[in-house]
Amino acid sequence: MMTDGTTTTTDPKQQSISDYTFKLTQRYQHFLDKSTPHILHRWISFGAIFLIYALRVYFVQGFYIVTYGLGIYILQLFLAFLSPQVDPELQDDGLSLPTRGSEEFRPFVRRLPEFKFWYSLTRAFCIAFMLTFFSMFDVPVFWPILLFYWLVLFVSTMKRQIMHMVKYRYVPFTFGKRKYTGKKATIDDAASGRP
Repeated sequence: MMTDGTTTTTDPKQQSISDYTFKLTQRYQHFLDKSTPHILHRWISFGAIFLIYALRVYFVQGFYIVTYGLGIYILQLFLAFLSPQVDPELQDDGLSLPTRGSEEFRPFVRRLPEFKFWYSLTRAFCIAFMLTFFSMFDVPVFWPILLFYWLVLFVSTMKRQIMHMVKYRYVPFTFGKRKYTGKKATIDDAASGRP
């Protein structure tokens, strides 16, 4: 192949590995795309992965540092999942979430969407599970101290997040679409045939 006066040759073996990797990546992405609308099934599969990891750590009685790091990462993901995409503290252009029922309804847009939250959690647990097979990651540590540190961090960050939610009046969870009902028909309307 000639490009700008230089010749390059590609090794057929390298090309076949590249093609195989490309096809594998495409299949993996296709699987992810197909799983996107199946929220319940995705979270059930995550629950199974979580249970396998928890049982592995319990029976091995180790890898508490890996679990602590995983817990910190989960907390960071959860905070991003609960946070709005645009922080109201930093927003000075007058656009804000509605504070009264008469204002325009704007849906809550997360900084970290649900699918990416699930995907990041699943990937993190799979990586942590793989790390439990290498003894160099099994650092001896008194695990109740790590649990206490994590609980203090969790409580303090969640307190700050809840105060932020109350201050800017947003709720990160939506339970279905708002339903607007028109004027209800009365008995006189039904008798006269009016809608």
